[in-house]
Amino acid sequence: MASPSSLPARFPTEVYAHRLAAAAQAAAGAGLAGLVITPGYDLRYLVGSRAQTFERLTALVLPADGAPTIVVPRLELAALKESAVTELGVAVRDWVDGDDPYALVADALGGVGRAVAVTDSMPALHLLPLAEVLGVVPVLATDVLRTLRMVKDPAEIDALRKAGAAIDRVHARVPEFLVPGRTEADVAADIAEAIVAEGHSEVAFIIVGSGPHGADPHHECSDRELAAGDVVVVDIGGPYEPGYNSDSTRTYSIGDPDPEVARRYAVLQRAQQAAVAAVRPGVTAEQVDAAARDVLAAEGLAEAFVHRTGHGIGLSVHEEPYIVAGNSLALQEGMAFSVEPGIYFPGQWGARIEDIVIVTADGALSVNNRPHDLVVVPVG
Repeated sequence: MASPSSLPARFPTEVYAHRLAAAAQAAAGAGLAGLVITPGYDLRYLVGSRAQTFERLTALVLPADGAPTIVVPRLELAALKESAVTELGVAVRDWVDGDDPYALVADALGGVGRAVAVTDSMPALHLLPLAEVLGVVPVLATDVLRTLRMVKDPAEIDALRKAGAAIDRVHARVPEFLVPGRTEADVAADIAEAIVAEGHSEVAFIIVGSGPHGADPHHECSDRELAAGDVVVVDIGGPYEPGYNSDSTRTYSIGDPDPEVARRYAVLQRAQQAAVAAVRPGVTAEQVDAAARDVLAAEGLAEAFVHRTGHGIGLSVHEEPYIVAGNSLALQEGMAFSVEPGIYFPGQWGARIEDIVIVTADGALSVNNRPHDLVVVPVG
């Protein structure tokens, strides 16, 4: 068993107490009897638990008008030790094989036949028997929890800023890895080591897209060797304790870029700046997307921008809000998301610039502060 000092980091207990109260209030406002949250990001958000989902049910039961209970297999009680459950005073109902854990959930909710919401990550092997015991088909808790998860509290903002600073330190080291003759995989291995060395708990993803591979936004890495003249897209990130993710993209040129590459990149840089400048409370997600897209369109590059402008970030690398056309969600102070327009020319090259920003009363606060220029890596 891990000692307290070796347990994963989490926020102070009062942060989780506030979240539980807010979630219960939101459930009541939605006319629900309560929430049933199985392991996943929602459970981690509410009580700091990193328990995993197995065939035996673990679930936080949060009534709209009562005290929370966690239902957990007795043989997995140790999984609660890294969470805030004990300090929060959450009742623990443990069970052994042969017991009916779904009946324990119903009892903790105050009976059957009442409207209940479940986390969207609940496995069907638990959802179906729970619905049978409750006598109702649960709805998703996404609408109840989405605003809580989207609007970051001060502790989360601090965690995101630390994650952003850590990934900035990695990007500062990337030029030394971009040596002609090395493969994308070689560079990715160095970056992976640097991500952990700079304070992340692990690597979430690494994209090293050189030359024509940079035109694939979701390329990872390959055995392609870097060469002088390559434009290289480097998109990297990972969780920083207590589990909040970094995600930042910079684009590099091995040697001086072709003049047309430099011209198009300068347009992309203006597009990214325009989108960041558009961020403020009350502006919609789609308006931020349009701010980037309009700059590119004015220069004939609309067709080269093939994805949304951004995605929310927190415990998950991709979460709401999504900065995309058609999303009329009004931004609120505390929301955090990427601003990452890109341009892609199949078979040739691509480029992307990405920062994580937090909505403040005055606009956007970027947690990433590396230069946005095309970074020229000297050759020879």
